[in-house]
Amino acid sequence: MYRRMLVPLDGSELAEVVFTYAKELAGRLDLDLIFLHVYSPEQSEFASIHRAYVEQAAEIIKRHSEEVQQRTGIQPAGKAVEARGEVAVGHPAEEILHYADENDIDLILMATHGRSGVRRWAMGSVADKVLHASKVPVLLVRAGIPKEIVYDKWPSTTILVPLDGSELAESVLPHVEAVAKQRGAELVDVVLLRVCQTPVIPSNYPQVTYLTQEEAQKETAKYKRRVEQYLAGVEKRLKDVGLKVRSEVLVGEPADEIVDYANQNPFNLIVMATHGVSGFTRWALGSVADRVLLGVSSPIFLVRPVK
Repeated sequence: MYRRMLVPLDGSELAEVVFTYAKELAGRLDLDLIFLHVYSPEQSEFASIHRAYVEQAAEIIKRHSEEVQQRTGIQPAGKAVEARGEVAVGHPAEEILHYADENDIDLILMATHGRSGVRRWAMGSVADKVLHASKVPVLLVRAGIPKEIVYDKWPSTTILVPLDGSELAESVLPHVEAVAKQRGAELVDVVLLRVCQTPVIPSNYPQVTYLTQEEAQKETAKYKRRVEQYLAGVEKRLKDVGLKVRSEVLVGEPADEIVDYANQNPFNLIVMATHGVSGFTRWALGSVADRVLLGVSSPIFLVRPVK
């Protein structure tokens, strides 16, 4: 379950694209919000301005979160949404990660810059560094996200979960369950996606340097059957805990197929691990996640598995 969400802000309109998600998530999931603004020692003379900015943001989103609860008829579980602003001095990525570690943060919400990937903030690629070092999930929202998939439509939502067959990739499943069940699993549709790559030369063709079309088709069909069996097992696990789930199997290069599928079938959320290697296809989920991040419009909930 998620209780406390950290929302880093750098004062830009880009970073503030997350405000819609902050108010909706806080209102619908009873999340406490901490807005964190990090500035350099050279800006210390403007400390009062930095603090006023982030505290004002917290107050506005707190009010909007309460409006979400009133509009949707959600009754807070024990207490109203709490939101506050905090400031820190130092390097943004380091301070964000430090704050998350020291304050029991369950989730970090950050913005990305369109389809060019993670925007470089004034003091470096902050979001990128946070993403690759965070011990808690990071929810990345793209600037200019299509309005039909923004989270103010939540919790009537669809979640795409790309898997590669590895245990590391499956480490996202508890997070999928938590996101879906925290405010009504019956209103969430989960789609499991597995991509079959072009067949490699199998061990029973030791003298062959390439596969004929017929052999490739046979290998692909065998692989797809194994994948379908695997996904059926994952489906059952999620259905047994009350989730609505279905599966899709595609053939091609993983990143390309995931991006095309997600853009043709817009999802409210894509949940992925940031690394992990499958046994048969040997594709690195970390590089796939990076390419998906650059290519899709949907927000991405990224989990860095603990080995």
